[in-house]
Amino acid sequence: MERRVLLAIVLSFLVIYLYQALIVPPPRRATQPASSNVLIPPGPPGAPGSPSRPDAPQLTAAPEAGAAMPAPVEAATPSAPSTRAAAPIVGEQDERDVRIETRDVIATFTNRGARLKSWRLKHYPDEKGEPVELVSHEFGDAQPLPFSLRVSDAAVTNTLNAALYVVTGAPASEGPLTESTEVSFDYRDSAGLSVAKHFRFEPSSYIVAVSATVSAGAQTFVPAIVWGPALGDVDSATGRYAVPPRGLVSLAADVKRVTRLAAADVAEQANHQGNFQLAGVDDHYFVTMALWPGLSTVSFQPLSIPAAAGSTAAPRELMAYTLQTGRLDPPIRFYVGPKAFDTLFAIDPNLTNTIDFGFFRIIVAPLLRTLNSINGVIGNYGWSIVLLTVVINLIMFPLRHKQVVSMRKMQAIQPEVKAIQDRYAKLKATDPAKQKMNQELMQLYKDRGVNPAAGCVPMLIPFPVLIAFYALLTTAIELRGAPFAAWIQDLSRPDPYYITPVLMIVTQVVQSWMMPAAGVDPMQQKMMLVMPLVLGFMFISFPAGVVLYWVVNNFWGIGQQYVTNQLIGPPNVKTLRPAAERQLKVKN
Repeated sequence: MERRVLLAIVLSFLVIYLYQALIVPPPRRATQPASSNVLIPPGPPGAPGSPSRPDAPQLTAAPEAGAAMPAPVEAATPSAPSTRAAAPIVGEQDERDVRIETRDVIATFTNRGARLKSWRLKHYPDEKGEPVELVSHEFGDAQPLPFSLRVSDAAVTNTLNAALYVVTGAPASEGPLTESTEVSFDYRDSAGLSVAKHFRFEPSSYIVAVSATVSAGAQTFVPAIVWGPALGDVDSATGRYAVPPRGLVSLAADVKRVTRLAAADVAEQANHQGNFQLAGVDDHYFVTMALWPGLSTVSFQPLSIPAAAGSTAAPRELMAYTLQTGRLDPPIRFYVGPKAFDTLFAIDPNLTNTIDFGFFRIIVAPLLRTLNSINGVIGNYGWSIVLLTVVINLIMFPLRHKQVVSMRKMQAIQPEVKAIQDRYAKLKATDPAKQKMNQELMQLYKDRGVNPAAGCVPMLIPFPVLIAFYALLTTAIELRGAPFAAWIQDLSRPDPYYITPVLMIVTQVVQSWMMPAAGVDPMQQKMMLVMPLVLGFMFISFPAGVVLYWVVNNFWGIGQQYVTNQLIGPPNVKTLRPAAERQLKVKN
């Protein structure tokens, strides 16, 4: 029995160690198309409501190589001129930046193309202590900035993103907004091209509402919105378990399901069409996504930044996306910010599904909300983990106590169990007489009031909680950069001095030594000796928050084991005399 228990523990920890590989396999890399560095988005088959467009939301396959790409939606009016006059009627002479600051975000737009140059999150510092940047600049002008526009006419597209727009509604001061604010960018040239882009900000939100109108004479365009390489937070890619940017889509008909598209998935199918709840790109901690864009076509393009010369690091993966809808007025809202559970839940509970908590999500979400509630009182996520661990162990106390009591009973009858097994040791497993051994064992368990499964089941029940806690601590942005005390200044990164892994090994050895032994088994003794070392080796690379949880769990287990041993006392092991000795006594 004890061997089965230890085997269950080892297998469970192997499941935890391979969790990322088995549940969330690392995305495969796809080769970046060599034909062009600029993302050219496909549009839907036709305008919304046209006979060629399906009525029901569905996903369409990406066009084959060499096939013509469908154009963005435009009205059925005479074609626009292919050339534009250079002298603007409505526009500015010089390029300048427009800064908008809210409680949560510092955004910088350029009047050239009315595009986003910078989107920094004030509450999430990067490795230099500055607000983390979510707009990537690694490709320079080779990739479009966020909120670039694209239409079927290439000349019009170039003008849309290169013209100097007139800016109205920009805040006069650099302080945070105190009320809802709309910033407008307008441009009109002598050839009849007229463009208006509007961005609406709230004083405290990671959401920006975007609308645009484009017309050229009698022709009206519904442009696609292009977001270039995403995301720009370089430091989040340095962790071992960090997830590179992936495409995200979620259909309105199935709001609880979020499809995540790695580079290899995009290589197979880049274009997706449907009635979307959300569409965008995320990485380990952050996301940029359109909220409820409706019937749309979203196109993804994997990008790769080669490592520096002489470096052995893998290329950094990014993902660009383009959203083509049937309208851009009324506005489409974009969320560009952290995958923070409470923040997303306040917008729409279904948006929390963008956080990839894995198979045990049903357990992880309540744990995270509880952890956040405790931290709201304590103000330190390290101590919040300690307190939450104590609470979990208090709940599990009866199960662990029952487990130890059952193992102690098994230890008491172990000599009798071994005597029965020895009598049938020479029989093969296929021998029908071997079944009698099982019958005798079951009768012995019944006579002594022992349930063999009672020692295993209580031990296995807490493991889903352990795996859920692991998923929480390796995924939740709340732990990103969260300090604990002394040398642990980031609970999402490994312990820099390996102190907590060493404590984990020591406490694991002590706990194993205190557990009741159901018999002297050399193999079992080796497992009990090696297992803490194996776990310690695994935990060296784990985030400090995970190791902290397990160390506190071990300390609790040691204390509970001591209390239980005092309550139930030493085992009453019955020593059986050898069979020959018993037979001699009967003859006398």
